[in-house]
Amino acid sequence: MTDLPPLREVIARFGLDARKSLGQHFLLDLNLTARIVRAAGAMDGRHAIEIGPGPGGLTRALLASKAASVTAIERDPRCVDALADLVAAHPGRLSIVEADALAVDLGTRVPPPRKVVANLPYNVGTPLLVGWLTQAGAFESLTLMFQQEVAERIVAVPDSSAYGRLSVLAQWIAKARIVLRLPAAAFTPPPKVASAVVHLVPRPGQPSRALFAALERVTAAAFGQRRKMLRSALKPLGDAEALLNEAGIDPSRRAETLSVAEFERLALILSQSHPDH
Repeated sequence: MTDLPPLREVIARFGLDARKSLGQHFLLDLNLTARIVRAAGAMDGRHAIEIGPGPGGLTRALLASKAASVTAIERDPRCVDALADLVAAHPGRLSIVEADALAVDLGTRVPPPRKVVANLPYNVGTPLLVGWLTQAGAFESLTLMFQQEVAERIVAVPDSSAYGRLSVLAQWIAKARIVLRLPAAAFTPPPKVASAVVHLVPRPGQPSRALFAALERVTAAAFGQRRKMLRSALKPLGDAEALLNEAGIDPSRRAETLSVAEFERLALILSQSHPDH
C-alpha cells in the first residue's frame, strides 16, 4: 500500500474533478477512512462492498483491513481507470464493477458474509438504503456515510422533527446508530453540509417483501400529510378509522407520535386485509 501514489496525485493524473451530477465529494484523509472501516466492526473473512469509491481512499482502508475481498461499484469510468493500480496491487482481492449501484443486486454479486461500507454519493444515498432494507437479511451490517441531515433522520425518535418515513423503515429493519460525524472541510470539494456515518445491523427475522411493501404504503400516507390527523392522512389506504381502531391507535394522533411498533401493527393489518396490494 505504501507504494501507491497519494490520492491527490491520482485525482490530478486522471482528471477526477468531482461532479455534482454524480454526487461526488471525495474523502482523502486516510486516518478518517480507517476510522470508518473500524466503525464497521470485525472484517475478518467478510466480503466488503463499497459504493462510489472515487479515487480509492476508503477502498485503501478496506484493503488494509482483514476483509476477504472488496467489491467496489463505480459508475464513473474515470474513477474505474484510476483504481487500476489498486486492483494490480491486490490481485484477486479487489474487483471493480462499472455500474449504477441502484441497478446492482449485491446479494447475487458478492458472496456472504457481506458488509457494505461506503461513502455514498449524496444524490442516491436514500434510495440505495431503502433498496438494501428490503433485502437486509443479505447483509451482516451496513456502515454508510450520508449528509448529516439524512443520518439524523435515520436514527430519529418519535416526537422529533427529524422523525419520519426513513426513521421508521430503517429502525424497523435494523438497529441504527451514528458512529462518526465529519465536517464539510474533510471532503474534496467540501459540500455545503456536514456528514455522518450510520452503522446499521439488520435485526433477526426479517419481514416478508409484502409486509415491507405494506409498511412503505402506511408510512408514505402518514408522513405525506404529517400535519394532519391520521384519520385524514391514511384515507388513501381505505377505511382509515377502521384500520386505526383495529390497531388500537387514536385516529386523532399524528404520524410523528407513533412508535415503530405501532406502524408495524398498521402494516400487518393492512397486509392481511389487502393481501394483493
